[in-house]
Amino acid sequence: MTLQQMRYFLEVVRLGCNITRAAQALSIAQPSLSRQMQSLEREIGVDLFVRENKRLIGLSEPGEQVHRIALRMVLDAERARSVGAEFRQEHTGMLTIATTHTQARYALPAVVRAFSARYPNIALRLRQGTPTEAAQMVVDGTADLSIATAPPDPHPDLVFLPCYTLPRIILTPVGHPLMRYRPLTLKRLAGFPLITYDYSFSTHSKILETFARENLAPSVIINAIDADVIKTYVELGMGVAIVPSLAFDRQRDKGLRARDASMLFQPSTIQIGLRRDGYLRSYTASFIELFAPHLEKSILPRALLDPQSIPMPGTLRAFKPLPKR
Repeated sequence: MTLQQMRYFLEVVRLGCNITRAAQALSIAQPSLSRQMQSLEREIGVDLFVRENKRLIGLSEPGEQVHRIALRMVLDAERARSVGAEFRQEHTGMLTIATTHTQARYALPAVVRAFSARYPNIALRLRQGTPTEAAQMVVDGTADLSIATAPPDPHPDLVFLPCYTLPRIILTPVGHPLMRYRPLTLKRLAGFPLITYDYSFSTHSKILETFARENLAPSVIINAIDADVIKTYVELGMGVAIVPSLAFDRQRDKGLRARDASMLFQPSTIQIGLRRDGYLRSYTASFIELFAPHLEKSILPRALLDPQSIPMPGTLRAFKPLPKR
């Protein structure tokens, strides 16, 4: 049994037990990968996969357990390499961040620029997805940290550190009647078609829960994971959107108008997700501190053990309401 076999096994599972796709991703021949999986099964002494006409259709019960062990083995090996690299090549390496479109597009550019200036030899990679997908990348070891709202079902191997809160705003096309209502109420808002984030975002469910508490059921006509896509359909006049204040740029979004919705909806909390047992390289801690200054390097080890001990995050609000006339 080798560490390489475990890596191959994890890739096969990650790609839906599809040997062809896994072989392509690993840049090896399909027959060679099949032999590696058969060799691994012989070594362990059980079938790791459920087969149907020689085709892999899923993991067997022992395969599920071996998968969890393989994840730990590969991650431990990567941590061992990280320890060596930390002392051998302190300012070289790669940092992979799993995040949502909103964070990548609006919150991270200034942080990435500052980080790259400080660590020019660190390759920075952004991988986008939903909060659940971002967290899973950290669990799988394909990302060093996630930046998003916490997923609906946080993984026990992860710890989430609050970075900042994001107030919500309502976006409409120019001249929309919703901008004239005083005061703005949930009932009035529910009278218009809504364009929101995908159901996999906790933001979406919390918004609908707020309406439900008032016995309101707004018509959600479009779900998307991309704030820019949401804004495009609002600008077309198809509905109004409830988005983080960070997503509105008055200089660029000329065809939109924004209104503060913090009196109607609770803010969302953006959090950094890390493995509880992960090794935190110095430059990773620096990136975290650049993104959330209250998460200083000196307190990160304690924060990973007790997230409740860290200071409360501040509010990140790019949107500023227009002055009243």
